[in-house]
Amino acid sequence: MKSTHSLALALAMAITCGSAAAADTKQTMLFDEIPIGSWSTSAELGAITTSGNTVGTSVTGKIDARQELDDWSNQYIFSGYFKEDEITDDDGQKVRERSAERFSASAKAAYKLMADHEKLFVLASHVNDKFGAYTKYSTLAVGHGSRWYQSSDKSVDVEFGPGYFNGTNDTGESEHGLTVRGAAAMKWKISQSAMFSQTLSVERGTSNTHSIAETSLSTKINGTMQMKAAFSARNDTRVPDDKKNTDTQTSLTLVYSF
Repeated sequence: MKSTHSLALALAMAITCGSAAAADTKQTMLFDEIPIGSWSTSAELGAITTSGNTVGTSVTGKIDARQELDDWSNQYIFSGYFKEDEITDDDGQKVRERSAERFSASAKAAYKLMADHEKLFVLASHVNDKFGAYTKYSTLAVGHGSRWYQSSDKSVDVEFGPGYFNGTNDTGESEHGLTVRGAAAMKWKISQSAMFSQTLSVERGTSNTHSIAETSLSTKINGTMQMKAAFSARNDTRVPDDKKNTDTQTSLTLVYSF
């Protein structure tokens, strides 16, 4: 009987300790982290169609997939944007004309170092922009990433390292060379349902400095759906004479997370 009571007491203590350990693990999980061995994927889509005096259609979309492993953190991003307007040609006929068409893809693999949030990464990206200053722009970069600031609701991550780019500008001229890349990402969990994010990356080469910045605010609609408002800007210091240095995009999209 005594042994039965001892076994019951030991089992109760084990359950209590296990529950406490699980609670501690849950509490130590940061707001922008995902569990080891899992994926976190979001897909967003936004579209605008106009009719009447102005006829046109624009669509933007993005897929962002993150994978967390014991030793690696991987991220894959694919995005696209196109815009089509109805114009009147020289013969007085109304025709549809594509005025924007951009697709981009990137993959990043980061190896975790001993210190928390210290990583060595390799990044590959490619952009096809039919109407941009650079119609094609590919980048390969390596470097070191670390977390500069962390609190219960904010985080700041930075990356720095060398790279190589290959691009084709609007005139068909090919450019390539070594670059130095720096990037930063800030996240702020404003509330349980709202998140503010700011990202910036700069690649400085011998002939051109290429930078991308995005500011976004997302709010939860339910457990899997969010509404996201974003403003992004892409800048190149060296562009053809008939092109502008900066392209901007303002979007309002629905985001589905799974």
